[in-house]
Amino acid sequence: MFRTFLSALFLTVLGLGQSFGQSKSILGTPSTRSDIYNYIVPAVTAGDEEIIDPSLAEGDSAATDSITFGPLPIDSLLNTMYVPTTPLPAYYFRPVVFDSFQLLDTLRLPSPDGGVSLTDDVYGWLATDNYHNNLIRRAKQSFVVNLPASVLFDEAHLPEPPKKFEAKVDPEKAIIIIDELPIKEAPKKQMEVNFQRRHWLRTFNGSVQFSQAYVSPNWYQGGNNNINVLVNLFYNVKLNPAFHKNFLFETSFQYKLGMNDAPNDSLRNYSISEDLFQWNLLAGYKASKYWYYSTNVSFKTQFLNNYKPNTRDLKGAFLSPGELNVGVGMTYNFANAKKTFTLDASISPFSWNMKTCINHRMDETSYGIKPGRKTVSQYGSNAEAKLYWVLTDNINLRSRFFVFTNYESAYGDWENTLSFNINRFLSTQIYVHLRYDTNTPSNEDKDWHKLQLKEILSFGFAYKFSSI
Repeated sequence: MFRTFLSALFLTVLGLGQSFGQSKSILGTPSTRSDIYNYIVPAVTAGDEEIIDPSLAEGDSAATDSITFGPLPIDSLLNTMYVPTTPLPAYYFRPVVFDSFQLLDTLRLPSPDGGVSLTDDVYGWLATDNYHNNLIRRAKQSFVVNLPASVLFDEAHLPEPPKKFEAKVDPEKAIIIIDELPIKEAPKKQMEVNFQRRHWLRTFNGSVQFSQAYVSPNWYQGGNNNINVLVNLFYNVKLNPAFHKNFLFETSFQYKLGMNDAPNDSLRNYSISEDLFQWNLLAGYKASKYWYYSTNVSFKTQFLNNYKPNTRDLKGAFLSPGELNVGVGMTYNFANAKKTFTLDASISPFSWNMKTCINHRMDETSYGIKPGRKTVSQYGSNAEAKLYWVLTDNINLRSRFFVFTNYESAYGDWENTLSFNINRFLSTQIYVHLRYDTNTPSNEDKDWHKLQLKEILSFGFAYKFSSI
């Protein structure tokens, strides 16, 4: 009881003495309030209760650029955090200047080393100074990392770079030599930015998808070795709508080639499952917000000869068949703000369609061409819709729908490609092509009449570049 009374009396006298004496900082610094000062003070506490004098509240006439101490609670004597009393140099509390980045712990401020005594012995000043220096360095680094907008200056861009000194100990002469370090000025560069209008937006997608199977000759279930390869190239050029708001122009080239083993073909080691070259063109002039007066052109053919199994009968060759379609009408063009969804829908009441079969080894009548002729022209109407949708960062859907009619017959194509990008160079694709043609001759399979379907699931290498 008597010990508690003496402690309370001592703290009361200490508080009264400080109220009449010169005010000191909580870190023992002169009266220099700064960003670093305000950043450190809230992190320093002493005990369970606040020891900062409430007279420092904003607007109080007694508030200065320092912090005073009030009487310490008695309970805080048992768990008081050590607060250094040696004054810190005033230059620690100048406006924040970024000089260099250091690998320091920015998550917390340092605390005094409990194993080092900071009493006034022969090494006490060194430990105290080292603690002060580390405290300020970490506080400054934490301030720069967490509040970069509050850093007022960059050392490399000051009007006059501050001088730096290095202290070296000469043990022979028992002196400390202080040398001024040379100033390294930041290189002066002309930061000229040259912005050029990009009138054409280009996109290229290329992929090589494949599947492979090997079966040993003695496999208990039997089977055949198989290799499938699918090459897909797509190139698109589009007029930049940001600089040409009243015009619409887009053209694309696409080539697909699919090949696989043909173990059942005695004449060839491979067969062609896909061979398609397609060119599309869309040009228009704005009529309203999303509508354009437009012309669309579509052309497609194949390049390689394709044969029926175990025969020399051609079932496909260059321009056999070939198809050209030209339409005039209106186009609806829409793209969302993020360019993750685009839609072009064209309606052409006036359309011209031409089919070709120039190879004399093929039956031209199977494409609606009269015997002995190589081409046939038809007039009618067509409609086309193209959609590109980025579902997620690594999944996208590209779809094209086209239909033509001469009011006596009709045919349509609906192509869908769903791409799953595993990384920058690997992808998986699902390709589904649905076709309907009223001129398709009957076949033996009763499940398929005028409707035709092709589906390919593939995995392999993919590459893309874009100027968008």
